[in-house]
Amino acid sequence: MSALIHRGGLFDDIFRDIAPGFYVKPLHGEPLPAPEKIKVDVKETEKHYTVLAEVPGVSKEDIHVSLDGNIVTLRAEVKQLDAQTQDEKVLRSERYYGAVSRSFQLPMEIDQAQARARYDNGVLTLTLPKKLTGGSQRLVID
Repeated sequence: MSALIHRGGLFDDIFRDIAPGFYVKPLHGEPLPAPEKIKVDVKETEKHYTVLAEVPGVSKEDIHVSLDGNIVTLRAEVKQLDAQTQDEKVLRSERYYGAVSRSFQLPMEIDQAQARARYDNGVLTLTLPKKLTGGSQRLVID
């Protein structure tokens, strides 16, 4: 069962069918997907994790990745603006601003100093080396 709250339901579908003009979509296409809709693949090797996250339509400057121990947080912001020339008169202007974030926990802590990120064709690739603790250590008893 999903722990995330979903908005919408049976009544939204009924009202959408009865009064379709009430639900206006942005002029610039669909807004960002809900956090559970951002597709993330996590792969593990002996030394690192590789995370592939689909974040299409977002520039790399608007993607923020934060690492805290073994928790990875992805945040993407969209700012869609209408362009206007000097000769034009604006009759209607619609803009879409939005942000979406998603956090998940990995089994081991990440070595933040060695972590790398790359964004290409709507796919964010994170290479997250594991923080190796060096195994057990014997304590000297005084």
